[in-house]
Amino acid sequence: MTLALGIDPGTATTGYGFVRLMPDGELSAVAFGIISTSKDDSASTRLEIIFDELNKLIKKYKPETAAVEKLFFARNVTTGIAVGQARGVVLLSLQKADIETFEYTPLEVKQAVVGYGGADKKQVQEMVRTLLQLDKIPKPDDAADALAIAITHLNTKRY
Repeated sequence: MTLALGIDPGTATTGYGFVRLMPDGELSAVAFGIISTSKDDSASTRLEIIFDELNKLIKKYKPETAAVEKLFFARNVTTGIAVGQARGVVLLSLQKADIETFEYTPLEVKQAVVGYGGADKKQVQEMVRTLLQLDKIPKPDDAADALAIAITHLNTKRY
């Protein structure tokens, strides 16, 4: 059984999702949620919160592997820089915990989870719900995205 951590990085909200690959090939959601920071905090404080909270999650669940969404495009340069900073903190946290980490673009996640790179957010969320046999779509969106990233990684590494 492999436990993977999927992360959808962001400064205001970082989504996380722990997914276990069972011996029979089934996928199971272990935990998911978000790390939130306040816009009233300084950039460095927000990054420290992400780092500290992620480290707590890593210590609690002990994933063997991790996957992080790649930043490949940003409409807003300021947003792109902030997400890049959050990604850096996430990657550092995973490195310090000695967790092998992989990166996937949103297109790769959509193709792996839905089978179509042009899938919309709702289609991805519904497939996450179906694949993990959840009663409802995981909320908030960042947590569902993180679960999709973990699913992508587990399915990609399996094949």
